[in-house]
Amino acid sequence: MTTEIGFTAPHAKASEIGLEILAQGGTAIDAMIAGAAAISVLYPHMNSLAGDGFWLIQRPNQEPVCIDGCGQAAALATIDFYREQGLEQIPSRGPLGALTIGGTLASWQTARQYAQGFSKPMDLANLLAPAIALAEDGVEVTQSLQHASEKVHQDMAGNAEYFKVFEPNQRTLKAKDVLKNPKLGRFLAELAEQGLDSFYNGAIGDTLAQSLESAGSPIRRADLHQFTAKQQVPLQLTIRKGKFYNLPAPTQGVASLLILGIYDKIYQPSWTEAERIHGLIEATKQAFLQRDAQVTDPRRLKQQWQTLLTDQFIADLASNISEQALDWPRPSAEGDTVWMGCVDSQGTMVSFIQSIYWEFGSGVVIPEYGLVWNNRGTSFSLDPQHINSLHAGYKPFHTLNPAMAELADGRRLSYGTMGGEGQPQTQAAIINRYLYEGLPLQEAINKARWLLGRTWGSNEHDLKIEQNLYAELAADFTRRGHQIKSVDDKNELMGHAGAVVLHASGQVEAASDWRSDGQGLTAKVQG
Repeated sequence: MTTEIGFTAPHAKASEIGLEILAQGGTAIDAMIAGAAAISVLYPHMNSLAGDGFWLIQRPNQEPVCIDGCGQAAALATIDFYREQGLEQIPSRGPLGALTIGGTLASWQTARQYAQGFSKPMDLANLLAPAIALAEDGVEVTQSLQHASEKVHQDMAGNAEYFKVFEPNQRTLKAKDVLKNPKLGRFLAELAEQGLDSFYNGAIGDTLAQSLESAGSPIRRADLHQFTAKQQVPLQLTIRKGKFYNLPAPTQGVASLLILGIYDKIYQPSWTEAERIHGLIEATKQAFLQRDAQVTDPRRLKQQWQTLLTDQFIADLASNISEQALDWPRPSAEGDTVWMGCVDSQGTMVSFIQSIYWEFGSGVVIPEYGLVWNNRGTSFSLDPQHINSLHAGYKPFHTLNPAMAELADGRRLSYGTMGGEGQPQTQAAIINRYLYEGLPLQEAINKARWLLGRTWGSNEHDLKIEQNLYAELAADFTRRGHQIKSVDDKNELMGHAGAVVLHASGQVEAASDWRSDGQGLTAKVQG
């Protein structure tokens, strides 16, 4: 019997590695771990194995599960700790920005434990071997990596360990350079030998804790020891196109679902392109207002949280939308991330995100391992009245939210993107174009997009529109009151989206954004 498999990632090499694991008979979880390890080497500015990770996993004819790999704040990381050092906000770079545990490896471990219920996971050493080879042999620097290297150069002034690893030629990285990180290869090899838990409870954790403390981070050995990833029930919302799934707090998954729900309430088949996009943007504003008021560590959620995805609440939000644009901006979030998706020969599907937050995270590099620590903790506020005020042991607000859908016609869809504030907007754009407009999957992803607010690499809060679309919308949007500006086409600001579709017939489609270095790959295998 012949079946189809598929894998997509924002770097073609990671897609190749993931597809090869699937072709060898590995599960979607096996393939995603191999791809995730590889992408941490290939795209070090976007993610790290000392960052966070989130999963949506669905087996055929079963409800999906999600895994929360969000690291919590260290026990020493308190408002008083930062105030005593004369700080009004948490630094984005340096050891004081390295205050939350990296949770992605714990999420891998939890995913492997889940997989044991229906398969025997492949040997970890086999899954990590391609990434080890990439780290040791070197990877070709992409334009995306060059841009990030140039952008953070000044931020990293005085950071000797960063420069040793990421500016080995005493200059910023240039496209086509070969970047080697043999110490990261050593880290991966030790993980393969000692197991993923060693990051938190073994010899690797000892090294990490000593290095972080020496650098000046508030993270200690006990913080690593206390961390576990959690398997959970995802959020879900049913609209006319099917049932959609996303991650609960502390991610902005609820905002992604709210946009879809509101849009579905107001959508009219007769709409023009301008009317559709205006509707999506205004739905985004309503969703973001709720997100900013509601999303926090799960222990802080308000009673209203339970009502956010009800039909009546969504209808109430939809009633706030008119032909005129709601005044904006509001505070927004940024972030650097990779999204990847796959489906295996048994029909198990994964939607996965792995992130370091800002480009190269905190910039703190573990000397022994060439491993960059995340700066996700900068999402916390030092204002004790803020909904996301810093609290030891609590999780920060997260932009990450991998998505999945069971469509009314029997298709299943894994989709997502990087891009901080842009993640829910890009997800909605893809769904609108693929399902409401009926565009082919690749065209739905590549077509010119927009961004309300801030994303990775940008501190501007206006409505940015890629040039081809801007030329079409400018007059209409100005009349409606949108504050707009054009940006270049195929702009990386718009994120690196991707999707995998499993049709009811068994056919698989995989697509990757032309704004990235990725590729969507499929193959037929003998089942």
